[in-house]
Amino acid sequence: MGWLIGLALFVSGGLSAAAAPDTPRVAAIDWGQVQTLIAIGAPPVAMAQVASYGDWVGGPAVPDSVRELGLRVQPNMELLSQLDLDVITITPMYENSRARLTQVAPVESIDVYYHEGSAWDNTVDSTRALAKLVHREAAAERFIESTRAEVEQLAQRVPADTQPLLVVQFIDARHVRVFGDDSLIGNVMSRMGIANAWQEETNFWGFALVPIERLAAIENARMAVVDPVPVGVPEEIAESVLWQHLPAVRDQAVLDLPAVWSFGGLPSATRFARGLADAYDRLASGAAGDEFGGLP
Repeated sequence: MGWLIGLALFVSGGLSAAAAPDTPRVAAIDWGQVQTLIAIGAPPVAMAQVASYGDWVGGPAVPDSVRELGLRVQPNMELLSQLDLDVITITPMYENSRARLTQVAPVESIDVYYHEGSAWDNTVDSTRALAKLVHREAAAERFIESTRAEVEQLAQRVPADTQPLLVVQFIDARHVRVFGDDSLIGNVMSRMGIANAWQEETNFWGFALVPIERLAAIENARMAVVDPVPVGVPEEIAESVLWQHLPAVRDQAVLDLPAVWSFGGLPSATRFARGLADAYDRLASGAAGDEFGGLP
């Protein structure tokens, strides 16, 4: 009788193993998709611009096994053809590459900002779509829930009387991206109970590209600068009378935030929330830096 039970367990175990689908071999062009695939335990076989991902996205870290494809707008087609891929993922931003990429493997376009709804909800939807593609649906649901919970927890570290925030990213010493309510960054701020001081028009990514003088009319706000900052810009704005006299810079310390990929990906949401919480902690302890001016 024991051997029958053992045989049954062997057969059922074998069937279960056979039923478990293998993880497809994926090449991802978009960084938001790359970070999401890594976060749900299915890193791509290959991606574009690994070093720049580290500068602009920050995390999660890319495994050493992931192959470098070159530029996002012009990936290495010869290498792609050698990787025995099941699918290549893009966003609508890279739709012009579809015809070339389809010669190598099927192409799936999974977007974040190109349809109606909040950036947060669209990012959650794209997480689920990517998870379905790589058979990681359960992992994705756990990740979505843990992201929500972490942002809520980090919100507890934000002062109750905090000022509205102007979140910017330097293009050069005279121009910035400023993030609105409809950006992923703006959505995270809302979930953390932080008012967004930028209430003017934004593009479909949720930011506006403006000269810094456009920020001069915004009173009662604190400035937050998202890395990376172009080489030479800190030195230039240190000497910029215009920057130093912006109300959001002149009247209080500027928050310095780590690099965050604002174009989608739930890992970006938690990275931004952590960066904000840490910045407010430094502010409360008197350890806020003065790289971007403002009161120490």
